[in-house]
Amino acid sequence: MSRVSGKLWRVWRRNFDSFRKYLHVNVLGNLGEPFLYLVAMGYGLGSFLGDVDGVSYVRFLAPGIVVSSAMFAAAYECTYMSFLKMVHLKTYDAIIVTPVGIEDVVAGDIAWGATKSLMSGTAMFAVAAALGLVESWWALLVPLLALLVGFHFASLSMLVTSVSPNFDSFSYFFELFVTPLFFFSGIFFPLDPFPAWIRIASRLSPITHAVDLSRALMLGRPAPTPLASVAVLAVTAAVLFRWSIARMRRRLIR
Repeated sequence: MSRVSGKLWRVWRRNFDSFRKYLHVNVLGNLGEPFLYLVAMGYGLGSFLGDVDGVSYVRFLAPGIVVSSAMFAAAYECTYMSFLKMVHLKTYDAIIVTPVGIEDVVAGDIAWGATKSLMSGTAMFAVAAALGLVESWWALLVPLLALLVGFHFASLSMLVTSVSPNFDSFSYFFELFVTPLFFFSGIFFPLDPFPAWIRIASRLSPITHAVDLSRALMLGRPAPTPLASVAVLAVTAAVLFRWSIARMRRRLIR
């Protein structure tokens, strides 16, 4: 960790320059699916439902979609894209022979993954605001929440990348971990009707805490445990960041 320096922003800038070349493709890919979830389920399925947790279904759904878009943006960027640059394009090898060290390369990619989350989360938040689904000025803090979620999942995804032998192995990460988080973190429905063990397990999920915070900010209502939720996200993100850099250094040196 002591070797991480300001040079990580050189790596971040390289990723940003690459992103700008294919801006229209990247924007469509990042926003298409969450926007469809919001419209199809929020307005489509929501038309058959009454109020959920005291608000219309689309208002209940929107905060979770904002958070999930940030989660997926970081997860894809720091798994498939990082693995591509590391193994197939040899981008990491090319950067490491410059004065930029291994730790800076990994930290720069994680920072870029968090930035992609900030972009995706903010864009979906803007869509929700344009649709009249934001009810509080506290919602202006949602982009910061998206950045924190992005930092957490970028670090986690980089850790997964450090032990993945090929692209196919990422399907286990997404199908067995990310997708269950997506469906059982209170994004689509309250968790109260579930058995106690599912509710307890869901509270161990960082995305559950992020959804609680996002819903509180956008709807102007108190979160169940705001300080604890922020602490869970921040502390686990810091641990995962340190761990992922150590694992990636071991893999790249080997």
